This record gives sequence, C-alpha cells and structure tokens, in this order.
Amino acid sequence: MKTWGYAAATWCALFAALHVYWALGGSAGLAESAGADLAAQRPAWFVLGGLWGVAAVLLVGAWLCLDLTRRWRRVLVLLGGAVLLLRGLAVEVALLTTDLPQQVGERQARWSLLLWNPWFVLGGVLLLGAYWSRRSRLSGTGGGNGSVPARNASSR
Repeated sequence: MKTWGYAAATWCALFAALHVYWALGGSAGLAESAGADLAAQRPAWFVLGGLWGVAAVLLVGAWLCLDLTRRWRRVLVLLGGAVLLLRGLAVEVALLTTDLPQQVGERQARWSLLLWNPWFVLGGVLLLGAYWSRRSRLSGTGGGNGSVPARNASSR
C-alpha cells in the first residue's frame, strides 16, 4: 500500500520544514528539543549539521519513502525507521527510569516525554510501515496485485 510511503514522506517533510525554520532563526520549540544552551547559542556546527544537515537527510528520506523500487532505498528506509523508533523509545525509557530529567531540565524532559519522543516513534513506525508495505507487495503477500511479475525458468 502506497499510503505508508506517503505518510512516511509527509512525516519526513514536516520534520524537515521544522528544522529549516529553526536553521533560519526560528525559536519556537527549539529549546525544548535541543536544549536551552544550544537554542540560545546556536553554534555553527549545530546550525549546519544539526539543523540544515538533518533537514537535508529528512528530505532525502521523504524521497526514499516515495520511491522504494530499489533494494538499497528499502534498506535505507528500514534502517532509518529502526533508528527513529529506537531513539524515541530509548530516550523515553531513559527519561522515565534515570536521572536524565534532572540533567536536561524539567521543561525539556516534559516536552521530550509528551511530544518529541512520541514524534520519533511515529516516524519510525511510518518508515517501517512503508518498508514492510513495499516488501509485502514485492513478495506478493500484501493483498495487492503483486506488482512484480513472476520469473520463469527462461528468464534466469
């Protein structure tokens, strides 16, 4: 089902747009995401790598989610989905079970628990859904038309 690919691409594009907004000087939500110090100081490495760089990676991710016709693209989407899901879950667990909230501050911890970590989990689920949806269509188990013709002995 292409719906998963479109949903994952939309997630990537929305998150990329937020990073571009922050890279251009926007501040809403940045302190709660990256921390007050980075948001206030905005060192060049953070703006270039952490904002522009992440936006670029997310835009590539959106493109990949829309075109999973090649194996290497599917592998990248699988890896990206796994990283997003694990990041969201690992930070959520760390915030709930360690002293991390005291280290990052109550405001950043609260926003991470309520918004950012679930957002990463959602992205991971959408990318993994796009991967599995395309994979099942390729193997003919996705309930679609199979979209890949069967190979016969003469085509090998």
